Amino acid sequence: MAAPPRLDIVIVNWNSGPQLRRCLESIVPVDRSGFDLARVVVVDNGSVDASLAGTQSLDLPLTVIELGLNAGFAAACNAGAAGSTADYILFLNPDAALYRDSLAKPLAFLEAPENGEIGILGVQLVDDDGEISRSCANFLRPRHIIAHTTGLNHLAPKVFPHHFMIDFDHRTSRVVDQVMGAFFLMRRRVLDELGGWDERFFVYLEDVDLAYRARLNGWLSYFLAEVRAFHRGGGVSRQVKAARLFYSLRSRILYAFKHFHPAIAVLVLAGTLFLEPVTRLVYAALGNSPTTGGETIKAYWLLLRDLPFVLSLAWTLRHHADTSARALRPAGR
Repeated sequence: MAAPPRLDIVIVNWNSGPQLRRCLESIVPVDRSGFDLARVVVVDNGSVDASLAGTQSLDLPLTVIELGLNAGFAAACNAGAAGSTADYILFLNPDAALYRDSLAKPLAFLEAPENGEIGILGVQLVDDDGEISRSCANFLRPRHIIAHTTGLNHLAPKVFPHHFMIDFDHRTSRVVDQVMGAFFLMRRRVLDELGGWDERFFVYLEDVDLAYRARLNGWLSYFLAEVRAFHRGGGVSRQVKAARLFYSLRSRILYAFKHFHPAIAVLVLAGTLFLEPVTRLVYAALGNSPTTGGETIKAYWLLLRDLPFVLSLAWTLRHHADTSARALRPAGR
């Protein structure tokens, strides 16, 4: 009789406080039939809010890795997955929580022989009110960025849709381009094949990048609507909106240079630097929101200050993009 599959759960924490505790407590009572929970790894990105206090008392195979600084989401995910011998790894946000069947059913689904080409799986995410979140997305394409940069996605959303699948009601299971990183269940061999998360994405779009590279390597992403998990959304990033916008803009530029034609990537850079701040400030003025305007100005100041480093990373991504794409070969499953 074959041994049951083994699962590691990796949670990246940054000043998540009570949310982390709630997340960990939700794992304790989950149905573990059909699999072994090998490790629950909390990777702490230099928190200063005593998030980890009392976590060791929980009835979990808990490992805590304290990085001592905020290394970014992708780097922390890689640190948590390092040395894993499990068959599957679930990357779970600290502002998420599991229900009783949030693990057993997805793992049984992936273990089914007919689902052998599915490398990444997400489940239906619900918020505080029990409403279903739109958590799946299409791969990011130039038209999505152009619409966002110009504000056309607000003026004519049907003509210029967001890359998030907001028209998909998330009530049926299907193959998708990408599932949200809040509940990101992977076969460990997929992560190994891809060389882990790309740490050049400090935060944002690292899950899109990973799903896209997985697709290039012949693996599918799947949304399983029959299973739910809780996700509050925003997490501690609600408290640092200017920084959140800065990292979002930064990751967009890097993604463009990694995955788009060089000429398109340059246009994305120019639009992000010179056009989008104007449209954002106009919308802030029309909405009579000086706070939003101030956050926009601060975010762009951070981006301009970091621009030499961003451009050096972009050059590295562009220089290695063709080589990386050629290195991703179908695994012959």
